[in-house]
Amino acid sequence: MSVIAVALGLVFGGGACAQAASGVPAEKQVLVNRVLAKMALENVGLQMLQAPVAEMVRQSRVVVTSRVPAEKQEAAMKDVTAEATAFLEKEAPPLRASTQAVVQSSVAPLLAQKFSLEELKQLADILESPVLAKFEGLVPEMKKTVGDNVARANGPQVQPKMTELQNRVGLRLRTAVGQ
Repeated sequence: MSVIAVALGLVFGGGACAQAASGVPAEKQVLVNRVLAKMALENVGLQMLQAPVAEMVRQSRVVVTSRVPAEKQEAAMKDVTAEATAFLEKEAPPLRASTQAVVQSSVAPLLAQKFSLEELKQLADILESPVLAKFEGLVPEMKKTVGDNVARANGPQVQPKMTELQNRVGLRLRTAVGQ
């Protein structure tokens, strides 16, 4: 068999090979892939990486502002931020690939098993709906509106208590430091 025949077999027979390997009919796999494309699961691993890095940068900022001379603080934070950024840039691509592999090996079969062909069609249509996209675009504004109104309604009661808490915590920190 020639190299061209093998390549053509891989290109055109990939769906059949995937079906044979996973046991999922090609039509159902296409729908599973449509659903997965709208779920943004590939970002889960990246978010898991970014959260501790962001916390590390935040903690570094606290240390820098409290222990580094003022004239060196900006440079120190630039160094810390550059290190964190370089780390994320280096680690993100393999993490995305790993996350995608996990999604394909664990979530895709789960969707194929738990949903019928018709249900997957409906789910894909819902997730691709312009109405859903419009709604999702409105979610940040709705959350901001709720947050603003909750703050307005509860701020007068909570703010004095928050100030008291800050004073108590500050006193405990000063006591712990020995000032």
